[in-house]
Order: sequence, then structure tokens, then C-alpha cells
Amino acid sequence: MTLNELARQIALDFKQTCNREPQWIVAAPGRVNVIGEHTDYNDGFVLPMAIDRYTLIAAAPNGTTQITLRSSAGQGQARVDLTSPLQPGTKGDWANYPLGVIAGFLARGLRPPGFDALIHSTVPLGGGLSSSAALEVATATLLEVITGQKLDPVEKALLCQKAEHDYAGVPCGIMDQFISVMGKENHLLLLDCRSRRPELVPMSDSSVALLIVNTNVKHELTGGGYAQRRAQCEQAAQILGVPSLRDASEDLLQAARSRMDDVVFRRARHVIGEIQRTVQAAAEVRASNWPVVGQLMYASHASLRDDYEVSCAELDVVVDIGRAIGPAGGVMGCRMTGGGFGGCAVALVRADQMAAISQRLAAEYEQRTNIKPTLFVSRPAAGAMVLKP
Repeated sequence: MTLNELARQIALDFKQTCNREPQWIVAAPGRVNVIGEHTDYNDGFVLPMAIDRYTLIAAAPNGTTQITLRSSAGQGQARVDLTSPLQPGTKGDWANYPLGVIAGFLARGLRPPGFDALIHSTVPLGGGLSSSAALEVATATLLEVITGQKLDPVEKALLCQKAEHDYAGVPCGIMDQFISVMGKENHLLLLDCRSRRPELVPMSDSSVALLIVNTNVKHELTGGGYAQRRAQCEQAAQILGVPSLRDASEDLLQAARSRMDDVVFRRARHVIGEIQRTVQAAAEVRASNWPVVGQLMYASHASLRDDYEVSCAELDVVVDIGRAIGPAGGVMGCRMTGGGFGGCAVALVRADQMAAISQRLAAEYEQRTNIKPTLFVSRPAAGAMVLKP
């Protein structure tokens, strides 16, 4: 469904659920990271794009001091009493994401009236495509409309990041929220996570596209793997005597190898190499040098698999199949994307060979894993937007 079709559908669903028309409808996209994984919380660079999969929220005032949030995915509802201090709910509860954003607006003195909201998402959950950031950014976009106070894009992204830290308990970097806020059609976003300076990178060559392969193996970042790796990166930076791994070089790391645990060394080696790969990939995308971009993607996956240890057997199978198809079959590169421990892989493919690639990838993946994958194609999409009024 197109975004406009999704907006019409959620309006109908809202009317059926809440017995009135929605006054506001907003949307925020998920994202796929082309390259630059686990670099954002190390002050590095990332190169994501917004995808044409969205979280939509339809809402209308209810004349009370309460906010009611309903999920169309059958995840129940949550109520927020605006006259009482906000607290995170049960760990792992989806409502913590919008709750944290509401808390961020209240902390700025931006108090909305009570409203009812219905949330619908086409961003795959647990697939590493930032369904959580899409929900946070959609909530912030809705609150901007309701309060009449539009935030600076950087402030908006940081507010959503803080919501994920404080209310969902996930110490994420800034990439997911930034791209969901600032995405632009037919552009990637090279984000310097230290200066927070976004730079749009044109990807107007219609002969290539990104094929996203959901392994349908779900992961939960709150399980501790994410926080553990972040702590290991901080330990490596401390041993190297630098503020963050952004400031380290491969030579500096090699010189300090005897002073750090092998696991910490490998975590740092991934981050330092991945930052270099990301900056190079942005330059190659500008030049439409797709074979080199593809090789950088394969190198990124190998590093994530071997040094950062966040891949899994199913992701590795997808990448192996992509490499076997190769440039002659239209696949120039493939890697896992997102936090890891399952989720999605992304392949850089020739658009005119998409059908054959998709068919072979799906068939071979199912044959080797006994799991049906979900595949979809995306070009770079637009960031958060207001669809009504």
C-alpha cells in the first residue's frame, strides 16, 4: 500500500475504533543502514536511508486529561494521565517508546490536551529496521502538531533518543532517530555522530535498488548484548587513551593489542574499520561506483560476524547466497543491517534483475533454514511528515 492508502486505512480504522474522524494523521519511516553498524555510539559515521515502510498515528482530542494509545497490531492499549508524573511501564512494553516521547515534551513545558491515538506500522518489528525509532518520531511529530510547537530537527531526534534510553532501557545511538526525522527521497544520509551534522548523499541512479531480506529471526536488544558491546567499546577507548574509538587508528590499536583483552580488541577493530568503510562508501555512492560499494558491504558483514559477533547463522546464509549470485546475477553487495542478533540483511542489486534475485534468495534461504524470509525493495524515502491536517 502507498502512504496515502495507509493514511486512508488508518482513518477508517480510527473511526471504527473511536467513533469519530481523526483530526491528525502523521507518519515516520523505518530505516535501513547501508553501512556503518555500531559506529553511532562511538562518535563515528553512519550511512542510512529512510525506507518506504512507515509507522502512522491517527489521533483526535478526547476532552480529558488522559492520552489513550492503541496499537492496531493487537498489542493492547496504554493510558497516560497528564496530571500525574510519568514513569516507564513494564520492561519490554511497546508503550514505553511513545511514553518517553510524551515525557520529553512535558519536560519542555509542551503539554498537549488529552487525545485518543491509533498506531499502525508497516515497519517489521524486531527486524533491525528501527520500528522503535519510527514509533518515537511519529509520536513526536504528532505532539508537534497538537501543541503547535515544531522542534528543531536535531532537538527532535535527540528527544526521541532520550525516550529510548530512559523509558525503553535501550542505550541506542542517534542514527535511527536522525534518519527517521531527516530522511529525503532519493538520498542517503551521511551522519557524523560526533558533530551531529547530517549530509545528504544523492542516490538518484534508478538502475540500482536495495533489497531488504528479513530473516524472520527476531532479536531483543534489551537482552544485554547491545549494552555489553557498548561497554567494551568504551573500555577500548579508555585503554587507547582517546575520547572515543572515532579518534583511534588501526596503528594505535595494533600498538595497544597486548594491553587489552582479545574480545575488546576485536570490538575496537570492527568500529575503527567500519568508520573508514562508511566514509569511503558515501564517496562511492556519490560517484555511482556500485561494485566498490558492494565490496565495502561484504567487508562490513565479515567484520560484524567475526569481530563484533552480532550476526547469526540465518543472516550469514543470506549473505552467502548473495555472494553466490554475484555481480553477474545482479547482486553487488550484501550485509546484515541493524543491531544484529537476527533481523534483516540488505543487498545492493541491479533493479532489472530484482525478480530473479528475490526468487532465488527466498528459495535458497528457505531450503537452508526451513524459515520463509520476507523480502521487499526500497528506494530512499522521505522522513517524518504530517498527512492530516
